[in-house]
Amino acid sequence: MRTGFAYTSARILLLVISVVLLYLAGARGILLLALAFVVSALASYVLLSRQREVLAGALNRRLSRVTAKATQFRERLEEGAAAEDAEGAAGEPAAAEASGEAVPRG
Repeated sequence: MRTGFAYTSARILLLVISVVLLYLAGARGILLLALAFVVSALASYVLLSRQREVLAGALNRRLSRVTAKATQFRERLEEGAAAEDAEGAAGEPAAAEASGEAVPRG
């Protein structure tokens, strides 16, 4: 997740630079923080677009891998459930007797 760390570090650096520049310009208190967040957000939108695209691509690839693994896991669970159902249907009276249920004899 090196790309995420680099992007976040760049965003923080832009915020710090914005705070310093606005402080030198005379902004103080809550106005300083509000303007710094707005200025750094606009600057990062323009200056960090390439890094944001790289980060989005990395997250997309990771999500694709996780989704594929989840799909495989779901398929294995369904296969196991189907196998259990098939075994249960074949030996249903034996399973019911083992669990203590009353089995109708006829």
